[in-house]
Amino acid sequence: MNKLIGPFSQILTMSNLPLHGAISDNKIEVIDKGGVVISGDKIIEVGNFENLFKKKYQLIEINNPQVLLPGFIDCHTHICHFGSRSDEYSKRNAGVSYQKILSEGGGIHNTMSATEKASDNDLLNVTSKRLDRHLKEGVLTCEVKSGYGSNLSEEVRLLSLINQLNTSHIVDIVPTCLAAHVTPKGYKSSSEYLEKIIKELIPIIKKRKLTDRVDIFTEEKAFSVNESLKYLSELKGDFDITVHANQFSSGGVEVAVKSGAKSADHLEFLNEKEIKLLSKSNTSAVVLPGCSLGLGIPFAPARKLLDGNCKLSIATDWNPGSAPMGDLLHQASLLGSIEKLTNAEVFSAITFRAADALGLEDRGRIEKYKIADFIGFETKDYKEILYHQGKLKPSLICKRGEIYN
Repeated sequence: MNKLIGPFSQILTMSNLPLHGAISDNKIEVIDKGGVVISGDKIIEVGNFENLFKKKYQLIEINNPQVLLPGFIDCHTHICHFGSRSDEYSKRNAGVSYQKILSEGGGIHNTMSATEKASDNDLLNVTSKRLDRHLKEGVLTCEVKSGYGSNLSEEVRLLSLINQLNTSHIVDIVPTCLAAHVTPKGYKSSSEYLEKIIKELIPIIKKRKLTDRVDIFTEEKAFSVNESLKYLSELKGDFDITVHANQFSSGGVEVAVKSGAKSADHLEFLNEKEIKLLSKSNTSAVVLPGCSLGLGIPFAPARKLLDGNCKLSIATDWNPGSAPMGDLLHQASLLGSIEKLTNAEVFSAITFRAADALGLEDRGRIEKYKIADFIGFETKDYKEILYHQGKLKPSLICKRGEIYN
């Protein structure tokens, strides 16, 4: 039976807003005293509650003032891992750089070691708990990368576990193969490792249908521009592409755009030429304020990206090294304050624009035929949500038509 949920003080549908460029708040479609009609896991009608009520749908009544938004989408995370790197956080705050720690065998290598030692159940449990927290905070779709495998069989294990969670957890997961994170110990060169991924890992991924997305960390201490372009050229067509780009140096944006990537993620180190390159492409700019907070480095120039007519999404980069916080709304609110983003730009960046960065067209807006993923905040005015900088959390969660209070 079709169900009517409401009334809501306001519904922000996020409809009719562009994928590219700046957005003023007066462009947001706000339905006052609205309702949503769902059938199974789909939205079939959105509009004035009184008008919908007359149609005699089964009512799920909302008794307190609430503002409704599409469910949040975290389009860049590394939450399938084990162990802590709190000691490295202390070292960085004492002046040791992230790159130096990595070059000395720490950083990602430490997480690889801890993750390899963890049992399947250990990894499933800790990752599930992170997804539980995301769900409570309104994140209903979450990209999850591999990348902490110390060898290719470990990468297969991680992708298999991520897929297992996708069938068992309420949050929808988008798996991504980040075997090209850093070169594990024991290889003569990074090029040799990339060739081994192509020849040995990719056939297994295809056969088992573990993911249709690949990522690479294009950076001086990871994989060069030329290595990245060669690697992605062999995968293009079979996989959607995303790139860890311009975290500490230039080059990654060029790789992403030339490879036709869905997104270029990080972008803390960015110049005007690269912004123009992104603006002329369909590659989304995914900025990661949690990484800037964790490493104490400048934020990606979100305002310049929007003013340059780029697509902009915001994600957490939730990982044990550079971004351990994992709070999407808090990070997006802070970035909005620092980079002077409108409410419309922030909410777009964690809803339909984040969906686009993942190649998803069935979510991110509250409109007919979209998946019934939405979240309610106990307030009468949507502007209160970012004003509280992430401390106002959802009081209502609807995931695929199922309500969780």
